[in-house]
Amino acid sequence: MLEVTEGLTILVDKPYTWTSFDAVNKLRWNLKRQLKVKKIKVGHAGTLDPLATGLLVICIGKHTKLIEGLTNDHKTYTGTFLLGKTTPSYDLETEFDQEFPTEHITEALLQEVVSSFIGTQLQTPPIFSAKMIDGKRAYDYARAGQEVEMKQNEITIHSFTFDSSRFPEIDVEISCSKGTYIRSIASDFGKKLNSGATMIALRRTVSGAYHIEDAKSVDEWISIIESEDVFIP
Repeated sequence: MLEVTEGLTILVDKPYTWTSFDAVNKLRWNLKRQLKVKKIKVGHAGTLDPLATGLLVICIGKHTKLIEGLTNDHKTYTGTFLLGKTTPSYDLETEFDQEFPTEHITEALLQEVVSSFIGTQLQTPPIFSAKMIDGKRAYDYARAGQEVEMKQNEITIHSFTFDSSRFPEIDVEISCSKGTYIRSIASDFGKKLNSGATMIALRRTVSGAYHIEDAKSVDEWISIIESEDVFIP
């Protein structure tokens, strides 16, 4: 049974192209219908970009009070960087705009650059992001072709491993503090290689004490919500 009267935290595997808000809204609508209520609090801890998949921690009812603390938890991501090409958004939301050489990139250089990311540092968020600037999302400025100054944030990279067996695609696993943009790491990664890079895949696997192996799809959660005996009155 799902006990929602005292609040609930569930783990969702967010689908590709969905926003985090899409997942929250879909679950909220089904919860309201099943419980026959007009309002119920539902929120998420840590936004995932539409082109990212993976672990989304969703809090329901009284558990929404826990969101701030859960958002502060460390995160782990797996993903793929494509070397030699860049896009304005640092991912595949926008078209490739520049190409760079990759012939000079060796395994030793890759390891040197990866090592340079470990620790605490300042990071500039991508302009194609949900970061709020003067009451608007940064991506609204970007999509309107407006320039805006993105302020740097302090982040910490706890671990960074890579597999270059599919070069020029580099598979990575990164454990980091809250507020870290893996797309920005991809962009900076390419620059440090004297080349370019674009993040072409991203999946969140860990958020604090929660792991993707314990998550269910949105459809699976809806099936549970629609089960007749799932809620305690």
